[in-house]
Formats: sequence, C-alpha cells, structure tokens
Amino acid sequence: MATIRNHTDNNLVKKASLMMNNNPMFSLDISSQVGSCMPISMMRIGTIIHNIEMNPGQGGKLVRAAGTSAKILKEPAASKLCLIRLPSGVEKLIDSSCRATIGVVSNPEHATKKLRKAGHSRWLGRRPVVRGVAMNPVDHPHGGGEGKSKSSGCRGGVSKTPWGKPTKSGFKTGPLKRRK
Repeated sequence: MATIRNHTDNNLVKKASLMMNNNPMFSLDISSQVGSCMPISMMRIGTIIHNIEMNPGQGGKLVRAAGTSAKILKEPAASKLCLIRLPSGVEKLIDSSCRATIGVVSNPEHATKKLRKAGHSRWLGRRPVVRGVAMNPVDHPHGGGEGKSKSSGCRGGVSKTPWGKPTKSGFKTGPLKRRK
C-alpha cells in the first residue's frame, strides 16, 4: 500500500514540476516574469514593458493606458541610456536606472468600447462640443445670422477662433515655439 501511494506522489511531483517549468510565472528567472518591476538595465533587448519612469525614482509616467506596451530596442546594460519604442512609434532614450514593469497593460478592449449615450461621456468628464455657427454673435465670431448661415456678417468672413483670429490660410494661432 505504501509503495502505491509513493508511486502516485512521484507522478504528481513530476506533473507539478513540468507545469512549473512551462509556466513563466513559476520560472526562477525573475527578469522574465510578467509583472516584475525592475530597473531597465536588468532587462534584455526585445522585452515588452509598461509603466516606465522618466527619471529614476519619480514613478511610472509612460505607457500606462489600457492595452499599451513599449519595447526595449538597445542593450540597456551597455550604456547609461536605453532606447525604447513607445506605442506612438516614437523611439525615446531613457536612463537605464529608471524602473519599468514587464508585460502589457490589461484591458486592450478599452479603446473599442462604445459610449451608449451622451451621459457616458459626461461621466468621463468630457464637456459637449458646440459648433460656433450654432452660437450667438456674442459667444463666437461664427455665431448669429438667419437660418443656417455660413459666417457672421453680410459679406461672409473667414473662419475664426472664438477670440477672433483667423484659423485658415496658414495663419499661426498657437503660441510661438521657443527658439534655442
């Protein structure tokens, strides 16, 4: 009786060890485990990561949205800076002592979720977008007029911002970029 029990225990141990060897969560190599947070210098080329620090000890700033991930392109241990491809396609040099988490952020279906009604976008803190043509003349340069008018004024004007600056024909409306 004891030999039969001992034999079945050995089979269970063999099955458990096979399962542990095949499952990345049970591997002894901590640098390859999904969910491990460590300095980028301890990771290998091609590792998929998320929640990346910009400066050491600052906390994760990059690649935190649902379903996103970044990839290590250049050997982090070789130099102080490491090249990482972000989800936008931009390749960014980041200090190798910054920490990151291995794996992909969960819930990739978040971007495809449809909002069922206007209230759902309000719950997310998004304000409604109102066209300038639908406003009164005091609220927007495109406002006013009888019926569905193209622009304010009898001759029809060019498109303008709410503050009266032209928006088309190459007119620069944003702040001037800092020149170095």
